[in-house]
Amino acid sequence: MLFILLSSILFTITFAFLILLYNKLTLGICKCSKHLVGKVVIVTGGNAGIGYETAKNLAERGARVILACRNDQRGVTARDKIILETGNEDVHYLNLDLASLKSVRNFAEKILKTEKRLDILVNNAGIYGSEFKKTEDGLNLLMQVNYFGHFLLTNLLIPLLKTSAPSRIINVSSLLHVTCSLDINNLNFENATKETYDVNKVYATSKLCNVLMTVELAQQLKNTGVTANSLHPGLIDTDIITTIPWLNLIRTLMKPIVYKSAWEGAQTTIYLAVCPKVEDVSGYYYSDCRQKNTSAYYEAHYAQVANKLWNISQKIVKLE
Repeated sequence: MLFILLSSILFTITFAFLILLYNKLTLGICKCSKHLVGKVVIVTGGNAGIGYETAKNLAERGARVILACRNDQRGVTARDKIILETGNEDVHYLNLDLASLKSVRNFAEKILKTEKRLDILVNNAGIYGSEFKKTEDGLNLLMQVNYFGHFLLTNLLIPLLKTSAPSRIINVSSLLHVTCSLDINNLNFENATKETYDVNKVYATSKLCNVLMTVELAQQLKNTGVTANSLHPGLIDTDIITTIPWLNLIRTLMKPIVYKSAWEGAQTTIYLAVCPKVEDVSGYYYSDCRQKNTSAYYEAHYAQVANKLWNISQKIVKLE
């Protein structure tokens, strides 16, 4: 009995060590030192987690950084902290609530009126553990914050991105996009009830939409000097899952082994924002600063599915 117990403990320790070793050996770090003086950057959800680390890094490079966040207090606090830590006073906060299409339009209107250029748009903000709820626009809350809001924002800012070319769009997705099949005619999960609502499926769907949006953006922006790429940041130790008790327990137990820090999780976003190697690369999916494969099922159908999703999304956010 003691032997079995000791063997189990040894196996667990060895397994945990191998996971830790694998994570560290495959961890992608952006080593590019390119400065961004004279460049303008928008980071949605830039007040915390990987968004904050991304904004801070780009501010350190000399960029004019605009934090687009929902909470005024947190946005201002993050802005002041980045200014203090980087010495770059050209860091600003502007309210953006992705759960409101009106807020998205107001934000874009302000940007188009006040900014002469936009070099990098980082669609980073996201939620995970939302309840079964619709927004003021009648859309699923999780889908709107993670996808529809960013879809509308990106479309409204494309003219400025084009006149600022070469410029880049970076969409933060997730590896979980491979776990779902897309019901393109039910993006709002209209048939779901509080009893049947599957937050994991909705989250994965929103992240698959991020990837497909990137594919279509690459096609529509071909030869404009504007690129679009998506990424998986890794399993990050951030506040996105703190609302889910059982995930918090796992997070506490596995944090030293499995989770990346917010700084580590931001590396691929930073890489896509600044690295000269991807200046002309568009429509791809990255993780650990390397190009990766996306969902195998969609590989052969990406262009067609992405285009259908784009057209439906335009109608949903009333772009047409």
